[in-house]
Amino acid sequence: MERPHILVVDDDVFNLHIIGEILEGLEFELQFAESGEQAWECLSDAAVRHELVILDRMMPGISGLEVLRRMKGDERLKSVPVIMQTAAAAPDQVREGLEAGAYYYLTKPFNPDALMAIVRSALEHWQRLRDVERQRDSDAEALALMEDGRFRFRTLRQARSLAHLAARLCPNGDAAVMGLTELLVNAVEHGNLGVTYAEKKRLREDNTWDEEIARRLDSPQYRERLAEIAVRREGGHLVFTIADQGAGFDWQGYLDFDPGRAFDPNGRGIALARQLSFSSVEYLGRGNVVRACIRLDAARAAAPGAREPLPEPADALA
Repeated sequence: MERPHILVVDDDVFNLHIIGEILEGLEFELQFAESGEQAWECLSDAAVRHELVILDRMMPGISGLEVLRRMKGDERLKSVPVIMQTAAAAPDQVREGLEAGAYYYLTKPFNPDALMAIVRSALEHWQRLRDVERQRDSDAEALALMEDGRFRFRTLRQARSLAHLAARLCPNGDAAVMGLTELLVNAVEHGNLGVTYAEKKRLREDNTWDEEIARRLDSPQYRERLAEIAVRREGGHLVFTIADQGAGFDWQGYLDFDPGRAFDPNGRGIALARQLSFSSVEYLGRGNVVRACIRLDAARAAAPGAREPLPEPADALA
């Protein structure tokens, strides 16, 4: 299997050396650039498929922000996750990077565990996009005939499999799979298994996340809990209603990117889904039901004053 290809960009050769030492010998193919100009030359090479870019924000000439903006304007590169490494950690500066598409942040000076946690999170994002590309056309014609459907799931593997299946219904399949995966995985992790934001951050940084999820899935407290996704077509929309059997959560703070969480390995999934995957994301009740909509008629969606009332939510799990 081909190893993930990572481009590391920094005008400070010492920083390149540190990152190289941390990542060297692991399952990554590393490439280094000492300027924005050199980075763009590497990224413009169509023969190399980059899975991740670790990008210095402050560089002479072409800055990291400019490289990022060019990537987001390039069809081939716009989905590649970028970790912005920077000493510019003021909220306004972080927000500027988030708006440009840097959904992963690493502050200087950084420690090896923080770097590895962020790298793993970003590569998982890319892998989900790769998976949907492989599966995109399978059964697409048959699925297009579906008017509504309902599926129950318990594990993260089942959640991701259903996300890929549901994304095949969507006109924006590559973007939809990312958003659906985030919402379905949240239903298992934070919903049914009761993992808090702080717990997930610690487990990610300790690289013990998979073990803890397996333990909770097998525990008497959680093993009988199910989540559900209901899909239906109505009023020019695809409507996905996802419900879990957890206690809910304070979802208001997660709908938008929070610069205060930009340096954590988790906490951006709902905002990413809302911004990149769906025309709307709405949490209901105590937060254990979420409704996400995708417009099927792009021309109608773009027309002024064309907003239609959203359908009523499907029944949630008890």
